[in-house]
Amino acid sequence: MESFSLVVASFSTFRFSLRLLQEFGRCSVFPLWSYCVYIFAENSFIFSVRLGKLLGNLPAGSRKLEVIFDNFPGGAYGFELMAMFCYNNGTIEITPSNIVLLNHAAHYMEMDSNSSTKLNLVDQTEKFLEGINYWTWPELLQALKLCQDLLPTTNSSFLLDKVLDCLVGRITLPAMASPFTCSSNISSFQLSCDTRSTCSVRNNWSLTTWWFEDLLVLNVLSFDKVIRMMMSQKLDHATIFRFIVFRLKSGYISVTASEKCKITEVAINLLSLLDRSSLSCRGLFDILQAVSRLKNISKFYPLKLEHLVGSMLDQATLDHLLVPSPHKNHHVYDVNLVLRLLKAFILEGSSMSRNQLRKVASLTDSYLIEVAPDIRLKPSKFAALIMVLPDPARESSDRLYQAIDMYLQVHVQLCEEVKMRLCSFVNHDKLSAEAFKHLAQNSNFPARSTLKSFITQKSKLNSSIHNHLSHAKVSSQSRFHSNAKEEQEEFDQILI
Repeated sequence: MESFSLVVASFSTFRFSLRLLQEFGRCSVFPLWSYCVYIFAENSFIFSVRLGKLLGNLPAGSRKLEVIFDNFPGGAYGFELMAMFCYNNGTIEITPSNIVLLNHAAHYMEMDSNSSTKLNLVDQTEKFLEGINYWTWPELLQALKLCQDLLPTTNSSFLLDKVLDCLVGRITLPAMASPFTCSSNISSFQLSCDTRSTCSVRNNWSLTTWWFEDLLVLNVLSFDKVIRMMMSQKLDHATIFRFIVFRLKSGYISVTASEKCKITEVAINLLSLLDRSSLSCRGLFDILQAVSRLKNISKFYPLKLEHLVGSMLDQATLDHLLVPSPHKNHHVYDVNLVLRLLKAFILEGSSMSRNQLRKVASLTDSYLIEVAPDIRLKPSKFAALIMVLPDPARESSDRLYQAIDMYLQVHVQLCEEVKMRLCSFVNHDKLSAEAFKHLAQNSNFPARSTLKSFITQKSKLNSSIHNHLSHAKVSSQSRFHSNAKEEQEEFDQILI
């Protein structure tokens, strides 16, 4: 940590001697530089209320006093700017490159309207900020970076909000193709151009996404603020969504694992504020992949994202669902993820149209065909994928039959009971003439009469269990429930 030693000697004039102190192991002090200013005694503390409080009542007999400022904004350079302001009797050239340090230093040293001078530094910096709309894009980015660096050590985010608001305003200007494009008159003021790249547009950037890469510097707080400002200023939600995806896919610049999790959590929360029509399944699946690489993220956020993706599953494609399994020596694709997405889709309930349901059923059958050849895919998982959607969702059972037939051809070691159960999922009444003819000649499938008998037996058992539970006496209800549950589990174990 950097700290400052302010030494004041009691002479007719006051000498400010600033030494930058650094700690190496034990308290070893290395003076790096010294900066001196001379101010007449009667005017010494008129600019800083904080200095006045500390040193204004210094006893006449004091020989030496040491004051240490921890976390001074901008370190040694920030203190030097403040000292120059005092040395020049309350005047200093304020520019976009130094205003952040000057403003933060002024607040830190309480150089505001409470001081005994009208030339206070806080008012001067805030007056300069009134012209922030004339700053160039690179100047705004430089100010943003400084604000983010200094904010943890200051109590106010006023300047950061001002810079972010101007950045967002610049982005939302309809005539603004890029920060390097000149305009004679935009929103009643003329935007400055970067002299190094005057009137040039960045290659390969569209008119709506030229700013994406520049704003990768946003930290968690600024990222949240910027997205909310964009929404309040009516920026297209589809563009906002593309930026969120771009931010999460582009990695993280000099951030810790904890910060990665925090910015991802913020992004997931922000997605719920966007219009559903502005979201794309491709982008959401990209975010899912980014989230899967974070080990310490709270489980709440991946589940929240999965629920959002599942609610839009009718817009997904087979390629979206073919996510590699995260576990080694497991099935090829992440079947558990797809099951959770399908369940999230079903939870939408009454909000789903018949057309949406059929689209998802067709997508599920395509997925079943894709995963059926996986020798490591257990029958229970394969059956769960089939059963997650109700039978009325499927207009035809042809592709479901194709998936089950493929699964049986690969998994030849299955017992007859398991094969019987899988085959019972095919609704024969929804098979085309060609598929029905193929099934009749398929040795992997039992005869229809055998399947019918199997289904009837299973139905009777389920009915018997239900009757046991519903007609049991109150005194023995727990015992009956336990027996019925064991009976059901035994039967399911035989089948699975």
